[in-house]
Amino acid sequence: MQKLFVIIYLCLISAGQLSAQKVQKVASSPKLVVGVMVDQMRWDFIYRYKAKYGENGFKRILREGFSNENAHIPYAQTVTAAGHACVYTGSVPAVNGIMGNEWYDRSLKRQVYCVEDDSVKIVGGNPSKEPMSPKNLMTTTVTDELELATNFRSKVIGVAIKDRGSILPAGHAGDAAYWYDAASGNFVSSTWYMPSLMPWADAFNKRKVVDSLYQLNWNLSQPMDQYTQSDNSHPSYAKNPFPRKLDGNVGKSYGAIASTPWGNTLTLAFSKAAVEAEGMGADSIPDFLAISLSSPDYIGHAFGPNSVEIEDTYLKLDKELGAFLDYLDKKVGKGNYTFFLTADHGVAHNPAFMQAHQIPALGMKASKKAETNTMLKFGLKRLVEANANYQVYLDRSHIDSVGVDFSSVKRYFIQELMKEPDVQFAFDNETISAVNMPAEFKEMFQKGFNHKLAGDVQVVYKPGYFFGSTPMGTTHGSMYPYDSHIPLLWMGWGIKNGISHRKVYMSDIAGTVAALLKIQMPSGNVGNIIEEVIK
Repeated sequence: MQKLFVIIYLCLISAGQLSAQKVQKVASSPKLVVGVMVDQMRWDFIYRYKAKYGENGFKRILREGFSNENAHIPYAQTVTAAGHACVYTGSVPAVNGIMGNEWYDRSLKRQVYCVEDDSVKIVGGNPSKEPMSPKNLMTTTVTDELELATNFRSKVIGVAIKDRGSILPAGHAGDAAYWYDAASGNFVSSTWYMPSLMPWADAFNKRKVVDSLYQLNWNLSQPMDQYTQSDNSHPSYAKNPFPRKLDGNVGKSYGAIASTPWGNTLTLAFSKAAVEAEGMGADSIPDFLAISLSSPDYIGHAFGPNSVEIEDTYLKLDKELGAFLDYLDKKVGKGNYTFFLTADHGVAHNPAFMQAHQIPALGMKASKKAETNTMLKFGLKRLVEANANYQVYLDRSHIDSVGVDFSSVKRYFIQELMKEPDVQFAFDNETISAVNMPAEFKEMFQKGFNHKLAGDVQVVYKPGYFFGSTPMGTTHGSMYPYDSHIPLLWMGWGIKNGISHRKVYMSDIAGTVAALLKIQMPSGNVGNIIEEVIK
């Protein structure tokens, strides 16, 4: 009997040692974090086309990963630059300074582009092109914090067709940000990151992958009558039926690729080349690959969310994602990387489409009535200095020179704006807290208001009302759910399997990634850790 107890005891010790060995083998961090932002992806696209998705793309992420079904943008300016900055800084325009794709700078007396920087130069493309960098970003990113945490031994690379889609995620300290130059058909960078293009990137450009993709043309993934989630009376089909001829662009018109699903293919191909050449995910020091897929935004603006073009774009993207995840499984190892997918903003339905179904919407035309009435009231020759992000910058110097009270002019102008039938709210940016509107919207405008960069008056139009509408196209930029409700999917190392309908925010992503990596959150972080996502 005593011998039996000894045997059992030894077995238990052995089992404990084996268990301890297994625990020790579990990595303390992922080898690679891959963040994918789909430009202009509405949350409902996950489910709108789900029945037609394959098993290895969106369905795999839902099946194996975690979905935050109720993720929202926390500020009002739902545009590309602000979205990319928020995801990676965990902050908002009031703090990180990226309050739009562009804004008006009173000191310079001109519009400023979000990533412009005349102190650097373009590398790898046309040297006369405007140089870009993350100089205007006021806070660190989670990618910056990863570099700091590993003493700059991590590899951080951003890739996108749009410059802002790669630069802002790569942060200030990233090893590289690459974006697409429509003039040359090359992926380029700037001297902020490197003195000349990396040899592997130069080799990729010389292959002219874009020409190979043009030769495929744009054929639908399914017969036209299978696109039941789309508006088959859409005017684009009569003018330009499928298949769309693209091979005439070979050797020229390199920018056209961005407005086709092959723009995603090109971006992911370059991303794979970066993983291969830079050895990303090859050792125990975590690396970060930040990818932004810009093409859905170009296609969405041109054709709207109810078009066959958008449905086919997402069917093709689903296959692309599946192939990319399979690649990561083989290259980095399944379970060795953390993957998340989100969007920088959603998009509105086309007003003509909505009106055809008796749903309130309007493609607006600019009105000068409030401006004209205010100028007449106070004897002004000028009132508005600039407009940006639905904000009005009043001409303070002219108003002062006339000798009238600036506050009185501003107040009267707001009163006149509120008389316009398309306007839902108009208010003084300096007194947002006093505005009579729902607290949720008020908070979004407070977070979007940067004291140094913002205009004097904010104008908010009715839901579904916006400028620049065509019979086919659409846009985004409002605080309404169709623009602010975004997908947020997680999968891989450190991620639980599940789903949550609790309201979370875009600004929560960076802090959650930082918690997974066990590093400091970005310097301007205002978000919270999404605890239910983490194992």
